[in-house]
Amino acid sequence: MTAGQQEPQIDIGLDGSRITLLGTAHVSRASAEKVTELLESGEYNAVAVELCPSRYNALLNPDALAKMDLFKVVREGRVPLVMASLALGAYQQRLADQFGIEPGAEQREAIRIAREANLPLLLIDREIGVTLKRVSRNLAWWKRFGLFAGLLASIVSKEEVDEAEIERLKEGDMLETTFAEFAEDRQDLYLPLIDERDRYMSARLREEIEQAGHENLLVVIGAGHMQGIAGYLETEQDPPKKIIENLERIPKPSRWPKLIPWVIVALVMVGFLIGFMRSPELGWQLVMDWVLINGGLSALGALLAAAHPITVITAFLAAPITSLNPTIGAGMVTAGMEIFLRKPTVADFGALRNDTTSLKGWWRNRVSRILLVFFLSTLGSAVGTYVAGFRIFERLAS
Repeated sequence: MTAGQQEPQIDIGLDGSRITLLGTAHVSRASAEKVTELLESGEYNAVAVELCPSRYNALLNPDALAKMDLFKVVREGRVPLVMASLALGAYQQRLADQFGIEPGAEQREAIRIAREANLPLLLIDREIGVTLKRVSRNLAWWKRFGLFAGLLASIVSKEEVDEAEIERLKEGDMLETTFAEFAEDRQDLYLPLIDERDRYMSARLREEIEQAGHENLLVVIGAGHMQGIAGYLETEQDPPKKIIENLERIPKPSRWPKLIPWVIVALVMVGFLIGFMRSPELGWQLVMDWVLINGGLSALGALLAAAHPITVITAFLAAPITSLNPTIGAGMVTAGMEIFLRKPTVADFGALRNDTTSLKGWWRNRVSRILLVFFLSTLGSAVGTYVAGFRIFERLAS
């Protein structure tokens, strides 16, 4: 093992190949310069980077967001994932603005030189979507909500990144550092964000060596992953393919959270039935409570998101109905209407990365505003369901 002050290296022999793990800091010019120095030495015939295909494409094609199908995002329930990704990007943009260097400069440099020298470029990290979903599954629901809320709240912060955060960034993992800023217990995040990815990347390296037999491979990774990957490379015995398949699997969520909405719907319907059995007047009063509270709070959420007036009306009309059918959320209807009424332009998609670094930008940009309409109208409807439910049974009990 050799180590510099900022860019430590570990050399490992594996099946006749030499793997050089270069630990980098994602906000360091020195790391980018070290990558250049090593790759231009001519010693390496392949280079691996700590990127998944999605992050690689985003790095090289920042305009890829312009191709995002918002209807598909809404329909498939990927709005929270997209919002989290945008918040992560906003945090990284803050770093770029503060330090004058784009996070991941060493990865860009590795990609550039590999292309120019026609070296095989290996993307060894796990897909970010899989990682975020496994993070979500590893947290209790209240921690999940707090983490998501904190991540979104980071976009309103005008404070510069403090020294402690920079030191963590120098340890070399952007995802872990960003999430840890908002997490109460970093241990909950360590397994899916660090350890699993260490094992995944080591398995990908072993898989590449087995298939292509790269003689000298430079691996550009965050310094925080270097020891973990080295340990797995030296001790792991399971077949790489098996490890990769296991770590790409999304754990199934618990069944009982899915049952709660149906139980609530059943209770509300029973409440309506009891009310009408007592008197038609009471029954219609319960229905009116349900419509006004549920629809009103969902419409309020849409209004707070600066939705089109017709979208606000749609939220009011749709929420009381969609709340009685857990397979369709109010946000799906309101976001669809907002897309129809205010279809984002190419310019909106192009400005999305910069706009989401500020609170005003989220409301100004049509793309991010649609995501806010979905999120806030859904939240309003969810709150309205519980408030209206309690109101119904309060009337029945009186």
